[in-house]
Amino acid sequence: MADLQTIADRVEIEALRAEFSDAAMMSDTDRLASLYTEDGVYRIPAVNIEQSGREEIRRGTELHAGEWEYFVQTTHPGSVELDGDTATGRAYICELGRLNDGRSVFNYALFHDRYRRTADGWKFAERSYEVRYFDTTPLTGSPEVVWDTEPEPGRATAIETS
Repeated sequence: MADLQTIADRVEIEALRAEFSDAAMMSDTDRLASLYTEDGVYRIPAVNIEQSGREEIRRGTELHAGEWEYFVQTTHPGSVELDGDTATGRAYICELGRLNDGRSVFNYALFHDRYRRTADGWKFAERSYEVRYFDTTPLTGSPEVVWDTEPEPGRATAIETS
């Protein structure tokens, strides 16, 4: 069985990864940048993005956040390998959304991560995004929800999107 520090480190790293998705979905660029070390790096090689340092990560995230009508990112647990005050790992990602210009995106990907323990807890030293599946088929859904208030007898309430 793992010792308590190992368990605590793993829980903190999972919380860090979840916090990243929450900050991304809420367009909280300051919070997202604060999840990195001062010299942290964020990469998306498929589209030639590389941002170094918290301020550049914040500015880049802010620029991209304004491009979305809606954006949903879920993080699924992956691997974590601890090595003292550093660690490496992978997190599995599912994203969907629609850009303001009407284009849709649906993808599965993974983050290749390097983490570092700091005085403020675990932070990302590096995140590199690797797309495994990418689809631009138009999404028919919407962030607007209208509940069907009179469903057919014997049928669960349906959801319609407008």
